[in-house]
Parts: sequence; structure tokens; C-alpha cells
Amino acid sequence: MASISFQHVRKTYPGGVTVVPDLNLEIADKEFVILVGPSGCGKSTTLRMIAGLEDISDGELRIGDRVVNDVAPKDRDIAMVFQNYALYPHMTVYKNIAFGLTLKKMPKDEIDKRVHEAAKALDLEHLLNRKPKALSGGQRQRVALGRAMVRDPAVFLLDEPLSNLDAKLRTAMRAEISRLHKRLQTTFVYVTHDQTEAMTMGDRIVVMKDGIIQQNDTPQTLYDYPCNLFVAGFIGSPQMNFMDAVIREEGGAYFAETCGSKIALSSHMDKAVLAPYVGKTVVLGIRPEDIDTVTGGGKHDLDASIEIAELMGAEINLHVDCHGNKLVVRTASTFPGREGENAALVLDTEKIHLFDKETERAIAH
Repeated sequence: MASISFQHVRKTYPGGVTVVPDLNLEIADKEFVILVGPSGCGKSTTLRMIAGLEDISDGELRIGDRVVNDVAPKDRDIAMVFQNYALYPHMTVYKNIAFGLTLKKMPKDEIDKRVHEAAKALDLEHLLNRKPKALSGGQRQRVALGRAMVRDPAVFLLDEPLSNLDAKLRTAMRAEISRLHKRLQTTFVYVTHDQTEAMTMGDRIVVMKDGIIQQNDTPQTLYDYPCNLFVAGFIGSPQMNFMDAVIREEGGAYFAETCGSKIALSSHMDKAVLAPYVGKTVVLGIRPEDIDTVTGGGKHDLDASIEIAELMGAEINLHVDCHGNKLVVRTASTFPGREGENAALVLDTEKIHLFDKETERAIAH
């Protein structure tokens, strides 16, 4: 049983700097949870508190049924994989993987069995006699994973393990770590600032800002129903577009007035929620893939001018100016418009998000 429970956990450093003010979080046994947020949001501190590398100022942390506030790191049954691999340069791959087991004075035949099982799972068998300096970044990261695996821990902690790898290797290692979780059936807690990693790997994502959990849900729910402007802008690449809009009501129908146009809001939006905002300015959000382009003067919602057209292969990211609002539109690579030309935009009104301008909380999706 390797559930993790934070109950009103606070972390304050000497000098009175509080990094995590009041953390309440439940992580289920065998779950893969991603802690994500910008630098300084408290996600690595949270991970280090689980590991026992940071003391807890207040509150209670449980791993399984045991309160571990004062339990030494070595006695918590956790394994941690770091950003910088933390391999011993003078040791072979074999000895690096076996190091924790050797310290435990495990029988040599058991160590050998575990090392070879991990090496086979991570495609490291042909590298066991090499030293870290003779390995690529991806190979070193697999060695670090192997060293954690052989200990058979109750909890895997991974602190931005892919940030030192190039884009191609990161993609391959994301799949590697996801497969590893499915095979080991162990609790994984993974810290990253990369929302692409978060969206593609976790069962659940915990979005943090200033040490406070903003939203805690499945990747798809976070993407479709962000609870505030911060989550909406952080999750998604390119990020969600935002523009000010005034809510109008005509004959029982609701509209968002923005950029000189009136855009009909979805009939699925709760009218009782929209009614108090009539005549008020809100923030309208829409993702780049939910804006389409039309040619030949067809019916459209917004007029914009193209500033930059980024060819991404199968699609183009258009950076456009719409009455002073800088928007990104994801469209097909066959789109004929080029930089300096005008673009007619159609918004998928079923995918519009509205946020309160003052509180930044979501009003309607």
C-alpha cells in the first residue's frame, strides 16, 4: 500500500519564506500523478518533502498508513530519479544500478538477478560494463531509472528527469516511463514544468502556483474545463487565446461583444450564470485549434491580420492581430494566407470559455 496523503502541510524556510502554505492532496496507490507549474511554484519542494529531503514545517504527511514527518529518507521505501541523473562516474553501469542493493548487503545472486532484469527492461544489457561518460543522455537517464527500479520501492519520485534531454529523446523517454509505470504497478509522482509531459503521461495532473493547488484533475478535464485563467493559459500548447469581451443579451440569447463583432454564445452555457454579467467585461478564452479560417469572403466572426505564419508540418500556427489582441490560430498547412495578409476567423462557439475579469475564475465553458 503506497498511497500518499498531505494534510495541511506547510513548508516555511528560515527567514519566514513560506513556499507551500497549506497543501492538501491525496495520491492513490499505483497512481501516476504529475505535479506541474512554473519555476518556483513549490512542486519540487513538495516532491522533496515526500522523499524526506525537506523537513515539514507543519501538518501531516502519510505514505500508506504511516506518518512519515520524522522518518529518515532511507526508511520511507521510496526511490528518486533526479534531473541530473546523479550517477557515480567511476562506477560501471552495473555497479551504479546495483549500488543501493549493495548498501543493503543483499545477496550477490539476488543483486545480479535484479540488475539484469532492470537492464533488460530498459535495453541496457549491452552497456552494463560501460561508465557514465561513455553513455548518451538518454542512456544515463535509463541507468538512473534502473537504479530506482531494482530497489522495488513503494513510491517512485521523478524530479524533472527529462529536462536535460533533446526533444526527440524526451518523446521516447516519456513513453519509456509510462510503460515502466504500467509494468511496475507502483505509485509514481512526477514533477515537471513541461505541460506536454504532464498531458501525455499522468493519470492525474496537479497544477500549482505559488505553492497552492490551482486544479487537480485528469488531463482531459483540465484541458476542457480549466477552473481559472492561470490553468487555462498554462495547459495547452500553444496556449489558450484571451481577449476582453462584453456580455450582451438579446431576446433570451447571449452574445460576447469583442473586436468589433458580436459572437453568439453556446446555448449550453447556463443562462442563470451569464445573466449577472450582462453589460460587464469578461475574459473570453478560446484555444488555437478551435478557431478556423475561411477564404473568399465567407461568413466569419473576426477579421485579423497575419503577422507570422509558422509552418509546423501538417499544420500552420498563425500569429494574428485582431484589433490589438494577439491571437494564435492553428490551421491546415494548405491555408493560402501569408504574412501581411488578412485572415477571416470563425470561432467554434461550443469551445468558448468565459472568465471573471477580477477573480479570474471560470464562469462558463
